[in-house]
Amino acid sequence: MKTNLLLLVVPLACPTLGIAGSAPQQPSSGLVWQQSERTNAADAFNFSRFTLVGKFLTPLHDVVPNRPALVVDWIPARESPRRRGTFLAGNLLVGTTLKIVYVEPEEIRGTNYFPMVAVRYHTDNAKDQEQKWPPGSDKTSASIDKGSLKKILRARTFAITADDNRGSQVTMQFDMPDPTLVEEACRVDEHKG
Repeated sequence: MKTNLLLLVVPLACPTLGIAGSAPQQPSSGLVWQQSERTNAADAFNFSRFTLVGKFLTPLHDVVPNRPALVVDWIPARESPRRRGTFLAGNLLVGTTLKIVYVEPEEIRGTNYFPMVAVRYHTDNAKDQEQKWPPGSDKTSASIDKGSLKKILRARTFAITADDNRGSQVTMQFDMPDPTLVEEACRVDEHKG
């Protein structure tokens, strides 16, 4: 009789154990900055990286294995000589070769021109802004200046367009999560002094 009672109780208890042991589900919104730790071997320091993945709104000519991403690098307080988090860089990673335009410097000294990526972006419902950002070394990314990054972080949506090396427009969009984590960690609001 005890064996029969045990056979009845065990099947009822097993589903309960399975539910209690399962991991809590993550929010499905996907609006989170992914944080990772990195090392700069050349200068022998550690830094942290926040990455936010967006989406392409226009089809690309090239096959791009990853979606576009916003990347913010910073030195954590524990690694910084000033003992506070320090903003290093903000970058837009596109993954396809971007069109480079050459810009004449404000002060002419010889025949130097600066390579830049012409971008047009807007945050939320704001008016389009046109800027020129320095390209990455592989020309598939661009460096975002700190002033633009502040605006981008505080937006709900961020859309940006640049031309690829064939002259076709590449339009990307990012749904922006709460900026508090990135702003506080990287001290984006601080002026360099």
